[in-house]
Amino acid sequence: MAVVEELIRGEADGSISFGNHQLDQKAKKEDFPCGGALYKVKTFSTMTKLEKDGAFAYESVPGTSVTGFKTSDEGVSFTVEGEEDAQLTLGLEEDTEYGVVIDGEDAGKVKTNLSGKLSISVELNPGQEVRVEIKK
Repeated sequence: MAVVEELIRGEADGSISFGNHQLDQKAKKEDFPCGGALYKVKTFSTMTKLEKDGAFAYESVPGTSVTGFKTSDEGVSFTVEGEEDAQLTLGLEEDTEYGVVIDGEDAGKVKTNLSGKLSISVELNPGQEVRVEIKK
C-alpha cells in the first residue's frame, strides 16, 4: 500500500482512503464529498485526523495512511500503514461495546466512552499493512 498522495480519495466499493504519514508538514483537504457525506482530513508524520460531516471519525498518533475505510451501523473496517506503532482513536456510538480484530487476530472487546470514542494500539512497521475490524 502506498500513501494517499491526494490526501483523500473515494474508492469504487464506497470506502475512502486518506492520510499521508510521510509528510513533514501538515496538509489538509476539506469538503471532500463521498457517499453523501463531506469529509475533512488533516495529515502529516505525527498525526492523521478525519472528520465526517463535522464529527470526529478517526485519529492516529503518529500519522498513518488508511485505505478501504468503511463504516456501517455495525462498526468500521480499514487497512492502516505507518512508520511505527500507532494509537488509533475512532468515533463510534457512545457507551457501546465493540469486538476488535487486528490482522485476523481477536484483540478483545473495548467499550466506547460517553463521547463515543474508542482507542486501540496497533503495532506497525514501515511498509507493513495491518487490517483492523471493529464490530458490535
